[in-house]
Amino acid sequence: MGHRALVAYERTDGQYTLHYSHWGAANLKLKHRISAESPFGGDDTDSKWAKQLLAELADGLEADAVDGYLTGEDRPSSVVEPKPRATGLTLDEIVADHLDYLHHEAFFVVSPTFEVTAYRTLWFGLQYDSETVEQGETVGNGALATVRWYDGEPVGDGHLQGQFAALKDVVGDMIDKGVFTPSTARQYLKRKLAERVGDRQELLIPTGESPFEKASLNHF
Repeated sequence: MGHRALVAYERTDGQYTLHYSHWGAANLKLKHRISAESPFGGDDTDSKWAKQLLAELADGLEADAVDGYLTGEDRPSSVVEPKPRATGLTLDEIVADHLDYLHHEAFFVVSPTFEVTAYRTLWFGLQYDSETVEQGETVGNGALATVRWYDGEPVGDGHLQGQFAALKDVVGDMIDKGVFTPSTARQYLKRKLAERVGDRQELLIPTGESPFEKASLNHF
């Protein structure tokens, strides 16, 4: 199945190119594998082709032009696909319209100086937690939580995912009992997530009006 992730590289104009990684979410390893020397997270420490390609993408190279750029290139494999899924996107557009919170396990944002921010995806869909909810949107329907790090390893990542799974189980029961509507269930999930994440981590939730909603205890 893989550990699928999306990776957004910031361009010189402040927009982003969006790339896919089939294994990048495993232990959030891309946080440390993406660097100036290896922009797409491969083992090649002299990846001149990757540096040049990313520089051109940062200057506005379109996705359709990448195939020709790489034709005949004898290059090592990389963890992140060099050809972007899309270019010229804002972060708001990515998290609301491109990020699949069920199938993408993580999201990484890469700055021009290769500072990598790792987000764990948390899907709000309740179809597997409720007998009455038949389906839930996957794109744009969830939250992104940053991860605390210690000595190069994510701290509390699995714990947060376990807590969220238990929370969804409770919310699913409340829907089945008629206590929650789908709308009130979503609000409850958001509020409880903000309480558990607290001020130590960043919690981002796409909304219908303004895609990025920065959630914190002060909002509830």
